[in-house]
Amino acid sequence: MKTIIEFRGITKRYGPVVAVDNVSLAIGEGEFFALLGPSGCGKTTLLRMLAGFEQPTRGQVLIDGEDYTRVPPNRRPVNMVFQSYAVFPHMTVAANIEYGLKMDGVARAERRDRAREALALVQLEGYDERMPDQLSGGQRQRVALARALVKRPRVVLLDEPLSALDAKLREELRFELSRLQDKVGITFVMVTHDQDEALALATRCAVMHKGSLVQVATPADLYEFPSSRLVADFIGSVNLFEGRVVEDHSDHALIDLPEIGIRAWLDHGTGASGTVQIWLAVRPEKMELHKRANGEAPPVMEGTPGGHNVVAGIITDIAYLGSESVYEVRTEAGKILRVIRPNLTRWDQEDFTWDEPVWLGWHAEAAAVLLQ
Repeated sequence: MKTIIEFRGITKRYGPVVAVDNVSLAIGEGEFFALLGPSGCGKTTLLRMLAGFEQPTRGQVLIDGEDYTRVPPNRRPVNMVFQSYAVFPHMTVAANIEYGLKMDGVARAERRDRAREALALVQLEGYDERMPDQLSGGQRQRVALARALVKRPRVVLLDEPLSALDAKLREELRFELSRLQDKVGITFVMVTHDQDEALALATRCAVMHKGSLVQVATPADLYEFPSSRLVADFIGSVNLFEGRVVEDHSDHALIDLPEIGIRAWLDHGTGASGTVQIWLAVRPEKMELHKRANGEAPPVMEGTPGGHNVVAGIITDIAYLGSESVYEVRTEAGKILRVIRPNLTRWDQEDFTWDEPVWLGWHAEAAAVLLQ
């Protein structure tokens, strides 16, 4: 894949505060790339340096192989869609979309044609003469997207593009954004703190923390193979266990988990290279709940010898979310674990109840091994 954006050793300081710390990153042409992280991690500052609104203290910003580090925003082949839409309230939809072309001296007839093409891309045909106050929030965001696309940039920058919308509309526009990016083939770079949004839209994500890159990977790899406890805890929900390696072989490993008083069996080695202390991350949907009666032997988890990867507990809380239910289980050692069960039938949520004794377990391949 051809690289279209490259950050080389980018650092941004505001006095003594380091907002972005020596970031090097390459983004391929046609990617939908997400910069993801909590507030204050540096993701928006990095995006603004790509747009030209901020100048790096040190390092280079390259677009399509050319150094744009000191080039002003209006001379960069990028367009930005802001969180607040930034649609001119006194202009019609068509005038909003044509504005950038008008400033560039594009002829009126061509402006009209390109504006109609852009409106068709965002599925707003026939809205040319409407005013922004006659549009819903989702429609105004589409106008902002059309205004960015009409100039045919090499890169579209999205700053928290869906955060101002309600939950249902956000979900609808996720699919539309993905469809649109695939159709036009332009590189999209998005900043978001919403993990679901990043996982749903991006082809690759970069997780940032305190100005540095922590992990760059596909959404699936971020979720299933986090590089650290920080990433595992930030991306979705996770049960984390501190453990000690008891056995470590190429085809299996045995980990002592003193927090919950059991040993975990893995169907692979840990690759800990002599490190005896590790952490296991198990996603809530990979946990199983089983009924527990007095004197009953624990169930055998798939891929494990009997007695491993199973802990006794009591259900302390239940959240019914329609498509799934979330259970919080307190183990006998006092640790709270979370389990997600899909409600596959209309009566699934009635299988378990508050204060019920249960077995909680996971398969041999379910846990991710974290060394930091």
